Formats: sequence, structure tokens, C-alpha cells
Amino acid sequence: MKVRYQATAGLAVLALAVAACGGGGGEAKKPSAEQTQQAQEQMSQTPAISINPVPYEQVKDGGTLTLAVGQWPQQWNGNHVDGNQADTADMLDVVMPQPIVFDEQAQWSANPDYLSDVKNDLTADKHVVTYTINDKAKWSDGTPITWEDFEAAWKVNSGKDKKYKPASTDGWDRIESVTKGDTDKVAVVTFSKPYPEWMGLFSRSPHLYPAKHILDADKYENDYKGKIPVTAGPFKVEKIDEGTKSLTLVRDDNWWGKKAKLDKIIFRGIESAEAQVNAFANGEIDGVEIPSGAPAELKRAKEVPNVDIRKALSPNWRHITVNNVSENLKDKTVRQAIAYGINRDVITQSDLKDMDWPLQTLGNHVFMNNHKGYVDNSGDLGKYNLEKAKQLLDQAGWKQEGEYRKKDGKDLELTFVIPTGTAVAQTEGELTQAMLKEAGVKVNIRPVPVDKFFVDYVIKGDFDLVPFSWIGTPLPIGGLSQIYKTGSESNFPKGSDPALDEAIEAAVSELDPEQAIVKANAADKLIWDMVHTIPLYQRPDIQAAKKTLANWGAKGYKSYDYSIIGFTG
Repeated sequence: MKVRYQATAGLAVLALAVAACGGGGGEAKKPSAEQTQQAQEQMSQTPAISINPVPYEQVKDGGTLTLAVGQWPQQWNGNHVDGNQADTADMLDVVMPQPIVFDEQAQWSANPDYLSDVKNDLTADKHVVTYTINDKAKWSDGTPITWEDFEAAWKVNSGKDKKYKPASTDGWDRIESVTKGDTDKVAVVTFSKPYPEWMGLFSRSPHLYPAKHILDADKYENDYKGKIPVTAGPFKVEKIDEGTKSLTLVRDDNWWGKKAKLDKIIFRGIESAEAQVNAFANGEIDGVEIPSGAPAELKRAKEVPNVDIRKALSPNWRHITVNNVSENLKDKTVRQAIAYGINRDVITQSDLKDMDWPLQTLGNHVFMNNHKGYVDNSGDLGKYNLEKAKQLLDQAGWKQEGEYRKKDGKDLELTFVIPTGTAVAQTEGELTQAMLKEAGVKVNIRPVPVDKFFVDYVIKGDFDLVPFSWIGTPLPIGGLSQIYKTGSESNFPKGSDPALDEAIEAAVSELDPEQAIVKANAADKLIWDMVHTIPLYQRPDIQAAKKTLANWGAKGYKSYDYSIIGFTG
């Protein structure tokens, strides 16, 4: 299902010695067989979840949980491509419906707060899913949640009406109709063809929204811009402060589900990881993510009294997206030369150094290293080969003239866009710059404001190369359509290959889980060939938390239940 993006913004400066990359990325940095085995063992020992689980009755009543987010949203409509940031989704989880939830093993179940029943019928000529909505479920303005809200979600995400800009149409474009069942509390969803990952719809991908606030194109664009007018969760909005970039949520006494343990949850926008960890060390926030490339922050967090470092495997991964339509990269031969010229092992080792995380590159765009469907499909393109890069650039007509290659009198010049204050991205840019210079390619690093990074640059395609993280879901195959299919709003490099589109369609339509994995891997090989995205590594899920904070941390695939998050002392 839909995956979200994250810049991994604001990390402490890494010590960078470009010369240490072995002449721009030589084989000296390739992990040995022993190192690879150690990484695999370390990964096998990393748990699927680490949240300090405590039963509801043992969590104390009251208290305020304060957390940090790196990117402050402009758009709170999670249906909109501009509202598809991971930080935005994390905050919306507290106040918006999630009818389907997942456990740490990626198994789904109906959330009884919103659904009293779900029936999936594949026996008839059509694939039909019937959602029976909890009779008590209502929006914060008192309006009942009904089948019309499900219908609205389909209409704005299907891709049929170009007034809307969905981050992903995957699954939605297979729906034939959403109709009223026996009552307004029954939504009957009929698919034109079977959709195996149907359980990812109408939930966090995106959250369910009130029909009256998203069906009109103007309301879709503006009703949730800079504000959250209507909610439906254990908490409600008390205040959004754009000046301080903070969201204050309070317990909603009209919530029909289990009473939330906490009185209040505050999200503070703090861009840099260094500043976030400082706030954690000073007792200003109660938990903090330690992203890749931040060993100093991990060390500092470990030194905080009464801290608990929580680590788990997650479906999130770091990569470099390669613009397929920019002037100097529209030739696939050039893109493949760029792939050969970047040493993924060097970047991975740099980003993950001293992070207590497996030093293992990722060879797949769909499945993580620990997933049963994982196959390293990178082939030769995933291996650093400077001579091959030079040969391909020669073949494409870019001839070495002095320091850089030229064609028709112009330098082979690429822009590597990064969010400001993001040392891990800065390091990735500088390493890439040094590596590709050896192939005769000039790389210019362009820092842009972190809060404009996605909306004004990545989404608009204003880049040649750009690093960020995809924040995955328990349903990885659905992400194929979102990120790689021709015409998708989240296909940021505008890659297009009819053979890949056909392979994606085969994978997302396959009902047999094992065959779906086979077909997804077949599509992955084509993604590698077109050089749409260069995977780096499975991203760490490392959270530092107060020891007394219960039911929060490194959650892996699991959905949070904010009604049971709280403190034990």
C-alpha cells in the first residue's frame, strides 16, 4: 500500500574524509564475506518490535507526552500528495481513523473502534469487501462516519478525476463502486478485478476523512491546509501553532472507544536530530528518533539517565532517486553509468557507522533484507564499476575533456538536491560528488529549505539526484504502483517503461502470495535496469525513550494504539 517519504532531516555533522572512500569508492570498501555474515547475524538478532509493552490497567492515568517531528506540514490532508510525509502521518494517527490495523508480524485486523465487521468475498464474479462501521463511530463535529466517507476516499484517490492529486492510486483505481449497504453504516466496496492488498485501503494509506471536507476540489486542497478542522480519534486538536510549529492534542471526552491514558500529546517541530536529542536530554521531550548518520546523537542519548534505547526492524529504506526526464539523465545509458559510478557500500558504511545497525546494502526496491520475499536483484548495476561507468558515458557521447565530460560543448553536470541541516544527505552528496567526478561527471550539491524540500523540489521534479527515505507499510507490493508506475504522482523521477507497468500490474493483481513475490521481484529487476532509484540500505528504526514511557518506541510494522500509550511512573 501507499508508502510515505521522509528526508531524515537534520543530523549531526559526520566526519567526512572524501579520500577515505578509496579513490571515490573503490573495491577496498566492499564488505568482506565475514562482515556480510556478521551483518546478517546482527539483523537476525534485531527484534520486530521494541515498545515497552504494558497492559492498559498498569499504565497510569494522566500526563503529557511530548514528541518531536523533523518536518512541519503545510498540508494535513493525507490523501493529497503534498500531505504524504511520514511526520504528518505520525501526527494524524492520533486523531484520524485507522479502520484496519497491523501487528508486529504485519498481520491485519479490523479496528473495533471503527469497524464492527469486515467481510472479504472472493467467491463471486467480483471481489467485494463489506465494511460494517461501528454504530458509535462519528466525526468530532458530531456527524456519523458512514459509507459516504468510504466513497469519498475512493473518488479522490482513484485518479479518474484530475482535480485531485493523490499520492497513490494503487488499489483505488481497481474499485468499481462504493455503495451503501443495508444501512448508512455499511460500505460495500466492489473491485473491477481482485486486489490482494485491499486491507491497506481506507486506513493509514491515507486515513479516512469526512466526505464533506474532501469531495469538493477546493475543499480537498484547502480545508486541511494549515489546519485540522475535523477529527475522529481518542484525542482532538486543541491548537496548531504555526509560529512555534507545534501541535497540541487533548483527550477527546466524546471518544467512544477506550479512554486514553494520557491527558495531552504535544508534537514539536524540531528540524535537526542534534536539537531533538538535546531536547530529549533536557527533559523537554519524552522520546526521540535516532536516524542513520547520527552516531554522536546515539551516543548522547545513551548517556541520558533512565533512558531506554529501543530498536526494531522496519519496512523503511534509504535511497537516491534518479530523475529519468532531466536533460542530462533522460538517456538510460547515462543513468546506468551513474549507477555504476556510485559505490553503495561506501555510502552505507558512512551513514551507518557506529549506529549499532547491520552494515548491509539493500538489493531490492520492494522487500527489505529481512523479508521472506527478499532477493538481491541489483546484479552488475548494484556493484561499483568505474571503468564500466566511463565506457557507458563514452557510448552515450559524453567525452572526457579536461576535468569533466562534454557533449555539444556542455559539461555533464548534475544537481544533487538536499534538505538544509541534513548532514547525512550532505555526506551522501559529497561522496557521490567525489565518486562521479572520477567518471568525469560534475555534481553540484544544492541545499534547499527542509520544509520546502518535498513540496517544491522532489514532487515537482526539480532535481537530478535526490536522497531521502521511503517509509514503508506491512503491504510492500502495493508500493510498486505508487512509486514506479507511469503517471503516478509519487513517481517523482517520472520513470516510464511499458514492460515495467505490465510487470507491476501482474504483481499487484496476483492472489497467490508466493507468486506475487515472484512477480514483484521480476518487476524489481526492471526497476534496477531503468535506474529509477538507487537503494542504499534498510533504514534503522532506533528510538530513545524514557524508561517509564509505555507502548511507544520502535514499532516496526505495528500500528500504534494511542489510547494505551502513557507512563508507568
